[in-house]
Amino acid sequence: MAKLSIILPIYNEEKNIPIIYEELCKVLKNFTDISYEIIFVNDGSRDNSWHSILTITNQNPLIKALTFSRNFGHQIALSAGYDHATGDAIITMDADLQDPPDLIPSMLESWKNGAHIVYARRIDRQDTFLKRITAQLYYKFLGTISDVIIPRNVGDFRLIDKQVLAYIKQCKETSRYLRGMVAWAGFKHSFVDFKRPNRQLGATGYTWSKMVKLAFDGVTGFSLFPLKLAAFIGVFVVVTGTLMFMYITWDAIFNKITYPLFKWLVTIIYIFMGVQFLLLWIIGEYIGRIFEQQKGRPLYIIEKKINF
Repeated sequence: MAKLSIILPIYNEEKNIPIIYEELCKVLKNFTDISYEIIFVNDGSRDNSWHSILTITNQNPLIKALTFSRNFGHQIALSAGYDHATGDAIITMDADLQDPPDLIPSMLESWKNGAHIVYARRIDRQDTFLKRITAQLYYKFLGTISDVIIPRNVGDFRLIDKQVLAYIKQCKETSRYLRGMVAWAGFKHSFVDFKRPNRQLGATGYTWSKMVKLAFDGVTGFSLFPLKLAAFIGVFVVVTGTLMFMYITWDAIFNKITYPLFKWLVTIIYIFMGVQFLLLWIIGEYIGRIFEQQKGRPLYIIEKKINF
């Protein structure tokens, strides 16, 4: 009998936990040929999420739970779930009910038909106008510069086969962008389209600062474009500076115009100072990531495990 693992990262979702558990049970009870486990990963929640999880684990031994010693981040929580999953197929989803459990049967059907990765693809985002526009621009930009083809309009609601999981677990980078890592693994994939509903209870844990960090992890983790961008800016500055020098020379020789040299020198020096700061920032970002990677620290610290 095949086994399904469902991973739910939790951060301040105490109101949603009983609801998502009930919805999952409604779906899972219809499967007679698949066993399952549900893994809650409490990512340092500050509310009563852990208490809500414990209530469920005491009622059902198939429900497993991890709690971190502090908040380590959404992608790290998903990684911890991957590390502890034992299923033949593994589904990751959020607990805010914006990832509908009703899609699980369709995802499993695609998996049974040979897909190693099944993405839940959003065909309608009920987000703010600003969030929709920035998401569209980001994924278009990332698709242009990345060496890996990362599907658009997909989040972390997906199914992966245990064969894919084996390779994901070998990836040791600390700045993790799992959407890119899953796409990097390759394998046959398919899509299940859905309209993403609005969050009903609680507030999202994905602040703008966290989304910006995740977006930057995607860019720097799967593309060398920032380094190439620095080269483009350097070429642009050299070309424009050369054209300006040629213009001044032409004007001085043929039109007898005298330009105060210090004006142009100050402008050129100012531009080059800006470029130097930009290059130092980009190089520093990469060096910082190398530094974090070489520390060798664990991705997360587990305070407690339940039903493992």
